[in-house]
Amino acid sequence: MWYESSVFYQIYPLGACGAPFENDHKKTHRLTRLTSWIPGLKKLGIDCVLLNPVFESISHGYDTTDYTQVDVRLGDNDDLRAFVRACHDNDIRVILDGVFNHVGRAFAPFADVLQNRENSPYLSWFDIDLNGNNEYDDGLSYQNWEGNANLVKLNLNNPAVVDYLCSIVQDWIDTFDIDGLRLDVAYCLAPDFLRALHTFTKSIRPDFFLMGETLHGDYNQWVNEQMLDSCTNYECYKGLYSSFNTRNFFEILYSFNRQFGNEQWCLYRGKHLFNFVDNHDVERIASILNVKADLPLIYAMLMTMPGIPCLYYGSEWGMEGKKNWNDTALRPAVEALEWNELTDWIHTLIDIHHALRPLYEGSYRQVALTNTACVYARELDGETVWTAINLDDSPVDLGVDFQAECVDWLADSQPVFVDWCVQIPAKGAMILTKKS
Repeated sequence: MWYESSVFYQIYPLGACGAPFENDHKKTHRLTRLTSWIPGLKKLGIDCVLLNPVFESISHGYDTTDYTQVDVRLGDNDDLRAFVRACHDNDIRVILDGVFNHVGRAFAPFADVLQNRENSPYLSWFDIDLNGNNEYDDGLSYQNWEGNANLVKLNLNNPAVVDYLCSIVQDWIDTFDIDGLRLDVAYCLAPDFLRALHTFTKSIRPDFFLMGETLHGDYNQWVNEQMLDSCTNYECYKGLYSSFNTRNFFEILYSFNRQFGNEQWCLYRGKHLFNFVDNHDVERIASILNVKADLPLIYAMLMTMPGIPCLYYGSEWGMEGKKNWNDTALRPAVEALEWNELTDWIHTLIDIHHALRPLYEGSYRQVALTNTACVYARELDGETVWTAINLDDSPVDLGVDFQAECVDWLADSQPVFVDWCVQIPAKGAMILTKKS
């Protein structure tokens, strides 16, 4: 499928477009700002844009009040339709954030419950206790998301709710021509709902991409032939920055082996998990890494490890961001995309990722490993791609299990003779294939 070889680019529109944190209900056309980003995204080599919440909400977008209307702080449905069309015209797909676990308190069916209580036709859309109360003094209580009373949990075991949400997705496909969904807090979603959504969307478009936000646990419970195509790989997210900061590549390569190695017990061989070094919920990678000079190297690992790589807007030029109380520091306004040496490097990595099929379809095998240097192989149909990374301030020689005339794709295809040993430059990375 198209997404297996794609590089994604995540945008949090309410932040990127400079919308106020609380909905002021003043209609604008801020979303059109993103259209000017498309040439830069195309130049970078992006295949698909992931837009975080764009529909009418109270504040951060995850408290939806109307699934059918683009948030007035961003614009209107025509603005979103035009953006998706412009992306498609540039061979860039678009997926939206599907926030289906919970809604905002101003969501019309919930407002009806507050007004009409047991007489509301929507009472069973939520898990309501009419004998309880809550911090809003509604004279009833309800299930919410992780203790946040402003996020009202939908009853996804109710067929009427499932039908409603499927009709919303149908509307998004018909109206905006989207290519898939990121499912917010997919780890909270009822398994039967995920199966129903899978069946419904794949009947419309067999290549419709379903990716879920998951944190820990066995990703197979969500990523399988009946449910999701992919999920967020938080295990490797943590392993990436932690390995770089502690100078301990054993941590991240253990995760690679556990997930994709050659042993029978490895968990996710043949699956394409969604990989990242930062996103809208976590601190920017440039703010986490102890050694900023390691930024190019962590992106080299992101683009060559098994799975689907995703960039978070602004991080491709080294934007920093630390968490604050409402995460606005992680989701800043950006007038235009910037381009610097780091962006050049990531552009090169994306080109290589596209050019070498083993990097998105191949198996994974560990070749050599020390605390601060490693070599691993991606193999497909007799073709091998070796990635070598060195965190040290001086070159390092690592023994490997092959002898060959190679070229280094990160050095303009310069020839490299590997004689059971590879020398990795100081603070350097190499992507090697056999010389043809």
